[in-house]
Amino acid sequence: MQQRKVLLVTGGGRGIGAATALLAAKRGYAVCVNYRRDAEAAQQVVEKIRSEGGHAIAVPADVSVEAQVVDLFETVDREFGRLDALVNNAGILERQMRVETMDAGRMQRIFATNVIGTMLCAREAVRRMSTRHGGAGGAIVNVSSIAAKTGSPFEYVDYAASKGAVDTFTIGLAHEVAQEGIRVNAVRPGFIYTEMHASGGEPDRVERVKANVPLRRGGHAEEVAYAILWLLSDEAAYTTGGFIDVAGGR
Repeated sequence: MQQRKVLLVTGGGRGIGAATALLAAKRGYAVCVNYRRDAEAAQQVVEKIRSEGGHAIAVPADVSVEAQVVDLFETVDREFGRLDALVNNAGILERQMRVETMDAGRMQRIFATNVIGTMLCAREAVRRMSTRHGGAGGAIVNVSSIAAKTGSPFEYVDYAASKGAVDTFTIGLAHEVAQEGIRVNAVRPGFIYTEMHASGGEPDRVERVKANVPLRRGGHAEEVAYAILWLLSDEAAYTTGGFIDVAGGR
């Protein structure tokens, strides 16, 4: 029997991460569902996967803390013995405000998780996947945001800037490891119905802004997951350093 491919999804307990973990399991991946604080939500994802005959574990780690990232990947090594794919989904935002009212602490928190966390996880994945290090290759998908293109004025310019950094990192890393069996791509979700908007102080934000979307609706986490799974798949074998906007035309 062929061994299942192994996928690590950061921030996999809810929203886009959870949808990605569930879809990946249906397509035959064994999944590590990473979470930062909400163990119950992550375990619910794991239990759903297991109830459908899949393989999954939930592992806590704050991706902004290097030692915890190392522990996370070492847990994957112990539990699954391999790593074939990484989805860098963990990300945070804070309350809507203009730039002149932001303090350095907020900016540092945003960049520590969204940028440094993404880079640390990618580093650990490359160390395991790269043929340069004896690996068998693999795929990385970074979850960016359409905010990287729009700047998200009056709401989350710091978050948008962090996602712009993720875009640049995606291109650079893709070129760096292209000859080592690893493809690196990103998706840019737009206004998606997830719990993340509550962190910004407006749980119903998508309803307010959806009129600005050419398709005139918000998106669903599963729609982003479909794009992510395509980028991870062999169907995307000739795609690296690329982006898929899942944003209803924005």
